[in-house]
Amino acid sequence: MNAPDRSRSLLFAGFLLFLLALFTGFAIPSLTNPRQGLASHMTGVPNGFFLILLGLCWERLRLGARAAVAVFILAVFAAYTNWAINLLGAIFGTGKLTPLVAGGRVGKPWQEALVNTGAYALAIAIVICLILVLWSLRKPGALSS
Repeated sequence: MNAPDRSRSLLFAGFLLFLLALFTGFAIPSLTNPRQGLASHMTGVPNGFFLILLGLCWERLRLGARAAVAVFILAVFAAYTNWAINLLGAIFGTGKLTPLVAGGRVGKPWQEALVNTGAYALAIAIVICLILVLWSLRKPGALSS
């Protein structure tokens, strides 16, 4: 996939995530843990913006082929997983990792494990993604004539 295609794909993914986050807001009252649902809504919106911004600046990044694939996959994975894991936590009523929003709720062990694994995976993914993006921006671009 070339740079303009990745840029367009990131824009699409960002606007879609933004829309999903808005729809999540409608579901908040019906969730097992409405505060966690609000967290899903409130993390989905800026993560959608993150993907949109990354798409807008994609062609300015100086990434090799493998690094470009990695940044793209890690960014989309982290953004969507952040929204989805919070939504799953709200549906399941998990709370071991997020006691401030759980209100004393704790899900079944497999639910807690799923939400916790997703949360740790997305944290690792976004850190690696941002390190690669920052690395690609460290050198000024060549002057064009």
